[in-house]
Amino acid sequence: MAAVDCGTNSTRLLVVDASGRTVERLMRITRLGAGVDADRRLRPDAIERVVSVLGEYRQVLDRHGVERVRATATSAARDAGNADELFDAAESALGTRPELLSGLEEARLSFLGATAGLDAGGPPLLVADIGGGSTELVVGVTGEEPLGAVSLDVGCVRTTERWIEHDPAQPEELANALGEVRDLLEDADRGEPALREAERFVGLAGTVTTVATLDLGLATYDSEKVHHHLLERATVEDWFRTMAMGDREERLGNPGLEEGRADVIVGGMCVLVAILRHRGFDSCLVSESDILDGLCASLR
Repeated sequence: MAAVDCGTNSTRLLVVDASGRTVERLMRITRLGAGVDADRRLRPDAIERVVSVLGEYRQVLDRHGVERVRATATSAARDAGNADELFDAAESALGTRPELLSGLEEARLSFLGATAGLDAGGPPLLVADIGGGSTELVVGVTGEEPLGAVSLDVGCVRTTERWIEHDPAQPEELANALGEVRDLLEDADRGEPALREAERFVGLAGTVTTVATLDLGLATYDSEKVHHHLLERATVEDWFRTMAMGDREERLGNPGLEEGRADVIVGGMCVLVAILRHRGFDSCLVSESDILDGLCASLR
């Protein structure tokens, strides 16, 4: 079985066997959401990048003899008036037409994937999937249906395009980005009071796993070491200052920062830092399991 997610910043693939064991997990930065926040349209070159990767993934599916595939598109496609152009081309390249997920369904699947390897029960936890164009927040108890979920229109790409014009970012740009996320989190608490019940924090997606890679000092990405690495809040704040104070070349001087993420990592960290500050969490548990794992679980 396999799951494919056409996200705002990256296009990802997970192949699992009948028992749910990971066979192959791939990620390519394709920046589907470039300019969507301003134009509300997917650009032809962005669609072309995604379709090229989907053609590569089709070969991987064939090599593994995959029998069932679930493909999805999320924030960028939700916001774009020409999403069908992507879906038509994606179906031709992949052999499966992507589903357009709502923010709440994306959140539910992220929670299912993120909590799959955690002990059932315990106090409620908050799962935050910080994507390119949106951030899904889900609160619930492991092994149970979520208590509540919201989708926020902030992410590493959207926040960067909306607020960060200079490199390095100017202090007022960072303040504006952090302020927007804070305001959205306060609105979310009012609209979904269950969010306030969370006592633990689990972070998903590229921003969070990149910070974990930096914290671990990994020159190359190692999913086994990153998965369930505990990021202390003070550590995240330190890396936020390091990333925000340097320009792109200086950021790339830190081992483990992927070139395709160098220009959006500060925007993504604005979201991560704002969540930690707003909820008062002391740490963030990093999870490699995410919406792809939830999608594959839905096929079993």
